[in-house]
Formats: sequence, C-alpha cells, structure tokens
Amino acid sequence: MGEKMAVNGDTAIAMAWKQINPDVVAAYPITPQTIIVEAFSDYVHDGEVDTEYVCAESEHSALSICVGASAAGSRVATATASAGLAFMWEMLYIAASMRTPIVMAIANRTLSGPINIHCDHSDAMGARDSGWVQIFGENVQEAYDNTLIAFRIAEHMKVRLPTMTCIDGFIITHALERFEPLDVETVRNFLGPYQAVRPLLDLKNPTTYGPIAMPDYYFEIKYQQAVAMEEALKVTRDVMAEFAEVSGRKYDLVDGYQVDDAEYVIVAMGSTAGTLRYVVDQMRADGKKVGTVKVRLFRPFPMEDMAKLLKGKKAVAVMDRAMSPGTGGALYSDVLQSLVGMDDAPLVINYVYGLGGRDVMPGQLTGVFEDLIKGNENRINYMGVRK
Repeated sequence: MGEKMAVNGDTAIAMAWKQINPDVVAAYPITPQTIIVEAFSDYVHDGEVDTEYVCAESEHSALSICVGASAAGSRVATATASAGLAFMWEMLYIAASMRTPIVMAIANRTLSGPINIHCDHSDAMGARDSGWVQIFGENVQEAYDNTLIAFRIAEHMKVRLPTMTCIDGFIITHALERFEPLDVETVRNFLGPYQAVRPLLDLKNPTTYGPIAMPDYYFEIKYQQAVAMEEALKVTRDVMAEFAEVSGRKYDLVDGYQVDDAEYVIVAMGSTAGTLRYVVDQMRADGKKVGTVKVRLFRPFPMEDMAKLLKGKKAVAVMDRAMSPGTGGALYSDVLQSLVGMDDAPLVINYVYGLGGRDVMPGQLTGVFEDLIKGNENRINYMGVRK
C-alpha cells in the first residue's frame, strides 16, 4: 500500500493516471474537472510520466485525438464534465463503435440552461446510451480505485469498450478526504501491459477504422457492442474481485446496506450514498427497518443484482440526480425494469433531487423514508423543490 494522504477527488484521479502512465492523454479544461488535467500536465512537464499530453482546442477535438491514439495502439485517458461531455456527443458514439478502450473521468456537473457549474448527473445520463461503460464513485477513494478498475474493464478482450468513471462535481472533485493509494508496482501489475487490437500503426496488417457502414453491416456492428456490454457485467465483477485481493477494498456492482431485513429501501448513486448510510443508521436506532442500495455500475445496469436486493421489500424510493421530463429519472426506469416479472414486487417511486447542486440534507432523506413508511404512492416526486 502507498502512504495515506488527504487529497480531493480530481487529484486522486490524476495520481492514478500517473501510476498507470498512459501513452496518450488529450483533454480540454472545464470546471470542475480542470484539476485532473492541470495536475497531470505537471507530471508530464516534470518528466514523471512518459505520456504524450495534448491540450486540445475543444472537448470534441480532445476525444477525437483519443480515438485516433487508441486506434493507433495506445493506452489512452481523458476527462471532462457537463457541456464538455455534450460537446463530445458525436465522438462518444464513434469511440464506442470503433471499440476504442478509452477511460474518461467525468466530474458530474449539470447541463445548461440556465448556466450552472454545480453537481447533478444530467451530463452522464445524456451519454448513457452511447455504448460506454459507466461507473459511479461515492468518495475520493472510489474516484481513485474506479480509475484503476476502469482500465481493466475497458481493455478486457471480451469488452473493448470505452469507460467513464463518474464523481460528483465539487462534492467529490474538490473536497479533501483521506485516501490510500496503492504502490506503483501493484498498480502496474494489476493493469498489465497494454494489448492493442489491430492497431493502425501495424503496417504489416493494414486495418481500416471508421469506414461507412451500409444497412448490410451497421446493425451487426451495433449488436456486437450490445454483446460486449453484456459481457462487461461479469468482467466488472471479476475485476472488482481481483482488485479486492490486491487492495483489501471489496466492491460490487451494487452495494446493499442494512437491506437483509429492511422493509423500505432507498436506491442512489454517487456521494448521496454515504449520506444515506448515516440516515439508515439513525433510523435503525429508532427501530425503523430501513436500508439503502448504492449503484456503482450504471452501464451496463446490473438488473439481477438489483432485483435480488429489492425482493420482498414493501416500498422503494429511487433517487435521480437528473431529470427525464415526462418519464421520471433514468435510474428509476432501470430499477423498474429490474423488477419486471417479480411476484409481489415492491412499490417503486421516484425522487428527483439535488439538481444544479442543490444541497442534500440528512433530514430530507429521512423524510423520503418517512414518505415510504406512510404509503406515499406519487410516482414522481421532487425533493426540496419550491413549488
């Protein structure tokens, strides 16, 4: 293990990149992600890594460079947030369709308008169908650990899909927390050497990337992405188990807390999961049978795992830090799909919350549990909004 230290989430990700020493990083700064690429550019300047660092003129260009570098046979990383991720929109799909295993850190920030630089998950939710694996972290330690795990998932021969590691903007990106990095040798042994697949620079075996695909072929290409995404479920579980062996930190696709005998459960992603565990402990002390589930892997969504944790519950609230007007949140929809066909499935309701960085207080989450216990059946609720 490395030395315990106090850093923010952005710095922890930059430190993980430093230990990994990727071949290419191309990025454009955007709040609240900027610290990642600033810190990593210092490592490049000081000769602490061998990485070719490109400060691109835009996020679209940054991901375009990453796609080209990955296709050429390089281990590649980048980072962005909010409008930067939206500006990459076209390239998100191209990166996934070309099966380039890029790892991208997302400092979750709301999308305009109105202009807002604070946290919600609307940026990542907008990218959820682009073919990227998506992992959400709760704290600084997970920001670091998920980065290491993400490279293994993305580069696995049964997956070969780009992967996002998401952390809550300002809440995790800028807050100082204690974390424990691994030593460099452990990290590099865990990742292993990069294995390129049909790299463009292999002149003896010419390969074409990005050709036009007519109707005779396009559907099959997209189907292969779907199969790879399904494979990512098992691969992620296996990689997390291997990571536990080298780090002592055990992760799963979804983590239940006090759910075994719980009657009422709240499901959430990101930093809110930690607050929820505190609330559960307080209510348990008062004799309330409540629990919480944290989603770590969002794409592909671990439906069987979720169904197993929620089976037999009376009611479930799903917390979405993003809005899908007219339908409820994306996480809510995924949880509902997980319960299709279940006998005596619990009532599932949706709470949209924390948009634009609105504070999330323990008392509000206690109120959600109390709503469940009292029998609130409103399908969509807006926690803390002024009406």
